[in-house]
Amino acid sequence: MSTTPGHLSPKFIPAEKSEITSVSKLDGFKFSFVSYNILSQAFVKGAALFPHSPGPCLKWKARSQAILTVLKSFKADFLCLQEMDEYDSFYKSNIESGGYSSIYVQRSGKKHDGCGIFYKQDSAELVIEEKIDYNDLVPSIQDDTASVDKEENLPADGKKKLASKCDVNLQNSRADRGDLNDPRVRLKRDCVGVMAAFRLKDPCHFIIVTNTHICWDPELTDVKLVQAKYLLSRLAQFKLQVSDKFNCSPSVVVAGDFNSLPGDQVYQYLISGSSVMGTLPESSDDVPIPLCSVYASTRGEPHFTNCTPVFTGTIDYILFSPSGDIKPVSYLELPEPGASDVQGGLPNYYHPSDHLPIGAEFEIVQ
Repeated sequence: MSTTPGHLSPKFIPAEKSEITSVSKLDGFKFSFVSYNILSQAFVKGAALFPHSPGPCLKWKARSQAILTVLKSFKADFLCLQEMDEYDSFYKSNIESGGYSSIYVQRSGKKHDGCGIFYKQDSAELVIEEKIDYNDLVPSIQDDTASVDKEENLPADGKKKLASKCDVNLQNSRADRGDLNDPRVRLKRDCVGVMAAFRLKDPCHFIIVTNTHICWDPELTDVKLVQAKYLLSRLAQFKLQVSDKFNCSPSVVVAGDFNSLPGDQVYQYLISGSSVMGTLPESSDDVPIPLCSVYASTRGEPHFTNCTPVFTGTIDYILFSPSGDIKPVSYLELPEPGASDVQGGLPNYYHPSDHLPIGAEFEIVQ
């Protein structure tokens, strides 16, 4: 009999704050939402980035099945996945067999992973979608663009943490990054996202789901913020388009790996709709949307959503529009520091990715 530990399936925990849970079950319809950076298999090959992980955990056959099992255990109405490669060859058919449909956008350039949204066919109907390619920012940069702030934009502690997270990545990819003093090269990071509007079937309510993966490089904190500004600008335009086309006021949920710690400039911008930084290139039609963090508004941001020996911190978030139309009534549990299932870092036999899934149940208030 095998003594190898098995994967864990987190549960949804009711929110404790009274202002969140005061709405009666009879007053609203619930839908569940999970976001998960499942770790691209391309990053696992060779095990150079994960020498701490047991070898069997990194093999595609075992890891893909473990990820699939975890995803299916949530029975979520919406799944937002980042770093998803093997979409056509594995994930699409295997996840959709559980009653889902999906949309997917692959990263630009020669990257093989991307972002996908899976949604339960019996819960939601896709009405319109739009893809985001952050490389579209490049043409807006002119030859005389002023130099942009770099590492100064991140607090010293956050800079140190994110740099340690990506030490190996930096060593392996410096030659591929080009001349970062050229703002056009600096902005071309091949990052993507996807926005989709859904009509929930019971009750009839429109919701916009956005999934994205922001630049990972700790030396490009300015680029991360520019991408965040572009994301909210595009999202505002998309929301207006959906509102006009369907004569509705859609709720908004944004999920992703933002590669940014709580409290830094990207995080503060996303939850405030404003930035104190005036030296960055901006989209001319930047119209931010007010957003709140699910975990911050219920239990507080997690201690970590990414866990390896060189970095442990929170960089994944689920954000929602605080309009009163939807409220988070539960959140997906996460391990505490020192928990046995994260000892030594991820991936391991308990968790098939270096990230942890995050999630929430929302209630529609009408």
